[in-house]
Amino acid sequence: MSMTRVRSGAGATSPPMEKTPTPATRMGPLGRIRADRVLLVIAVPGLLYFLVFHYGALFGNVLAFQNYIPFLGVSGSEWVGLAHFERMFGDPEFWNAVANTLFIATLQLVFFFPAPLALALLLHSIVGDTVRKFVQSVVYLPHFLSWVIVIALFQQMLGGAGVVNGWLSDLGAGSISIIGNPGAYGPLVVAQLIWKECGWATIIFLAALSQVDEQQYEAAAIDGAGWGRRLWHVTLPAIRPVIVLLLVLRLGEFLSIGFEQFFLQRQSVGPEVGEVLDTFVYYTGFAGGDFGYAAAVGLFKGVIGVILIYTANKVAHRLGEQGVYKA
Repeated sequence: MSMTRVRSGAGATSPPMEKTPTPATRMGPLGRIRADRVLLVIAVPGLLYFLVFHYGALFGNVLAFQNYIPFLGVSGSEWVGLAHFERMFGDPEFWNAVANTLFIATLQLVFFFPAPLALALLLHSIVGDTVRKFVQSVVYLPHFLSWVIVIALFQQMLGGAGVVNGWLSDLGAGSISIIGNPGAYGPLVVAQLIWKECGWATIIFLAALSQVDEQQYEAAAIDGAGWGRRLWHVTLPAIRPVIVLLLVLRLGEFLSIGFEQFFLQRQSVGPEVGEVLDTFVYYTGFAGGDFGYAAAVGLFKGVIGVILIYTANKVAHRLGEQGVYKA
């Protein structure tokens, strides 16, 4: 505890000033637990979820080093060391899944990641609260639809007998093949993701935009800054920490582009184009029964994700941002 002495008169000193203990300090650890017991009880389900399905599931990585047989269990299955990883690096089907995953993940990073930011800026610029709330409700709605419904809607619109081809046939322009066309598969799945999740992903950006000081906009407008300059010099610098944080988190999940969306459309374009790492793990492990090899592929994907998020966080620190965690 710091001691502060104040001189008064001829060399006289005042008694040391002591810090007044706060109520939280006087309660002690047990007192704080009792005071926050309701919040702690509410946090228990979330804590159990992460303990069981995230941290507890890490034990399953041991299967990557075994020739795992469900009837024998972990203790009775044969240990094979790094044999599954040697097989993985020499498997052309694995590298095909990696190439497809990287291609689609790059498209998602380039086109999907900035889409919620652009939509949030557009919603933030709407003056009327009623119109803004209505538009927000409309763009949030697709998030609550399952991928089965979303893909069925796209099939009805862009399929061979869909609405678009019906219009083209009525105009005498023939038909185009979008659903089931391997060349259009990458842009198609990214368009589906944007339509379904773009509105929901704007929530964080809208929360960040609401914290921008309105006086900065007014000062910039007085100085003659137009909409574009206010966006570049006021809005984007203010929400840059949020953008960097979300970008780092997205890079950490670069190889985890989803399962259900690709599982439902894999057969329409074939595994040469539609196979990604998540579906490769499923068909290898659950459908093929090769659990050890599937676990090795999953562990490889997880290690690459850790490396990516660590590297991206370091780059964020070099750019002066905090990132996900401090070094």
